[in-house]
Amino acid sequence: MVPLNLSEVSEFRLLGFSEVSHLHPLLFVVLFSLYIVTLMANMVIAFIINGDNTLHTPMYFFLIQLSCLDICYLSVIVPKVLENLMVGTIGISKTGCAIQMFFFLFFGVAECFLLAAMSFDRCVAICYPLHYTIIMNNAVCKSLVAGTYVCGTAVGLVHTIITFSLPFCGLAINHFFCEIQPLLELLCGNTSPSEIQVIVVAVFAIVGPFSLIMYSYIRIISTIFKMSSAESRQKAFSTCSSHLLVVTLFYGTASSMYLRPKSSYSASVDKLLSLSYTVVTPLLNPIIYSLRNEEVKGALRKRWRKITSFV
Repeated sequence: MVPLNLSEVSEFRLLGFSEVSHLHPLLFVVLFSLYIVTLMANMVIAFIINGDNTLHTPMYFFLIQLSCLDICYLSVIVPKVLENLMVGTIGISKTGCAIQMFFFLFFGVAECFLLAAMSFDRCVAICYPLHYTIIMNNAVCKSLVAGTYVCGTAVGLVHTIITFSLPFCGLAINHFFCEIQPLLELLCGNTSPSEIQVIVVAVFAIVGPFSLIMYSYIRIISTIFKMSSAESRQKAFSTCSSHLLVVTLFYGTASSMYLRPKSSYSASVDKLLSLSYTVVTPLLNPIIYSLRNEEVKGALRKRWRKITSFV
C-alpha cells in the first residue's frame, strides 16, 4: 500500500463490533448498565471513605485514588463504545484519537504504579507496624500518588507522540477505541521498531511495578510466616487479599495484551481482553474492596443507617 501523508489525514474510522452488528442493541444495554453501575460503585466507595474519619488512613487514601482512576479510565473509553454501538462505524479525528490514546495510557500506567504504591503501603504496615505512621506519613502518600501521575504522563506523551509521527497506510481501526495494537496494524513498512517501543513501554509500565509488587509480597509473606499467632497471620493475610485480587485481574489482562509480539495479534481476542480491563476490572475493584473489607462494610452500614434514619 502507498503510505498516506499524515498531514492529510484528518480522521480515523473505529470499526468497533461491526462483525456482530446484530448484537449491538444487546451490547449497548449491557455496557451502558455496567458503565453506570461501575461509576456509582466507585463514587460510593470514594464518598464512604472520605466521609468516615476512621478510614482516613494511607490504605484508604490510595483506595480513593484507585476509584478516581477507574472512573476516569472507564470514561475515556466507554462513551465512544456506546456511540459505536448506536450508529455502527464512527469517525474519530486524528487529534481526538491521539488524545484518547494519551489518556488511556495515562490512566492505565498511573493505575499500574498506584497498585505498586498500595503494595508498598501493605508491606510497611505488616513488616514495620511500629514505624508505619512515621514512614507512611501524609507527605509520603501524596508523593507516591504524584509519582504515579508523573509516570502516566511520561508514558502517555512519549508513546502518543511517537505513534502519531509515523506514516499510516490505513484509516480503519479494527477496535472500539484508539488502542495501540490496532494502530500498529495501520503503520506502513517495517513496524518492528514500533513493536519494540510497545514492549519497552510495557516492561516499564507493567513489569516494573509488578516486580515491586512481587518484592513487597515476598517481604510480607516472609514476615507473616514468622508470626507466632495464627490469628495474627489470618488478619495480616486478610488485609492483603483484596489488593492481590485486584493486582491479578489488572496485570493478568494487561500483560496478555501487551507483552506479546504483534504476530500473535487477533482483533476479536484483543477486543475481549480490552473489554475485561476497561470495563470489568473497574467494576470489580470496588466490589472486591467492599465485600472483602470489614471496615468498608462497617462504614457502608453506618452510612446506610444514617440515611434510613432520615426517611
